[in-house]
Amino acid sequence: MELFNVVEMLQLAEKPLYWVGALTTVSLVLWLVYHILSGFRIWVLGNGDLLSPKLGKWAVVTGATDGIGKSYAEELAQRGFSMILISRSQEKLNDVAQSLESLYNVATKTVAVDFSQVDIYPKIEAALAGLEIGVLVNNVGISYPYPEFFLHIPDLDNFINTMINVNITSVCQMTRLVLPRMESRAKGVVLNISSASGMYPVPLLTVYSATKASADCHRPTKHRLRSCSPILEASESSFIFLEAFVDFFSRGLQAEYKSKGIIIQKAAFVLNASTLQSVLPFFVATKMTKIRNPTLDKPTPERYVAAELTTVGLQEQTNGYFPHAVM
Repeated sequence: MELFNVVEMLQLAEKPLYWVGALTTVSLVLWLVYHILSGFRIWVLGNGDLLSPKLGKWAVVTGATDGIGKSYAEELAQRGFSMILISRSQEKLNDVAQSLESLYNVATKTVAVDFSQVDIYPKIEAALAGLEIGVLVNNVGISYPYPEFFLHIPDLDNFINTMINVNITSVCQMTRLVLPRMESRAKGVVLNISSASGMYPVPLLTVYSATKASADCHRPTKHRLRSCSPILEASESSFIFLEAFVDFFSRGLQAEYKSKGIIIQKAAFVLNASTLQSVLPFFVATKMTKIRNPTLDKPTPERYVAAELTTVGLQEQTNGYFPHAVM
């Protein structure tokens, strides 16, 4: 009798289970097809001529003399943008500017400043005055010279201030300077270069250096953009916080300004954001990562930047490079 009841119950459940399995299979197939088509749209077709001087004659790149920043400057100049290059070494800036003028026949301006200092922004603002800026690349950033325990970092107090000034304050302040004119023209692109290390904890690359000012920038408004500063408070965070900050800052501004024709994208590589996009790649062969020999999954800056720029406007958060997207 019990066996009969079990068989009867299985027979009754057979049809519902069949439809559950069928619907699950169909859902998985549709999910797979959607991601294949989306991947083809992003990684094969790209965004066409979205990034062009139609957004504005000038493009601004911070940390423009080496690595990813230099590659952004070259790629944007190749697309016809006049370039404003901002970095610390005037000699290196002159070399990059002359190269861009010679290779791509574009106008250039250079601004030599040290982003570890907080009194540099009036100088930058004066250099940008009156220019139609279509693209801002917030690339400048620093990491550890080598992995180290927090309390063993040499000159720790200065290191904390420098890390915050370069990796957080620069993003807030440069965006504050450029975004208003993009908003007034209802077009523009902001790319915030960050780090995929913000996705996962990375011991021995930890800096406990949070500020109430930078935490306030997690919820960005026009007024908060004006208040970002490197004042240290008695709170704890990490290098991961710095990168998570840039990610949240980028995505928050995307939500605010997407309807106004502005693209804000966060790009990130290990170690070292109109549409707003957060880009989180992994290792790129640069001086900061200390990777000398590029591979398929550790591309050259040129290869990474060329791939990343095709995703602008297509994804609100992206790894910017196909091998990184599948990692």
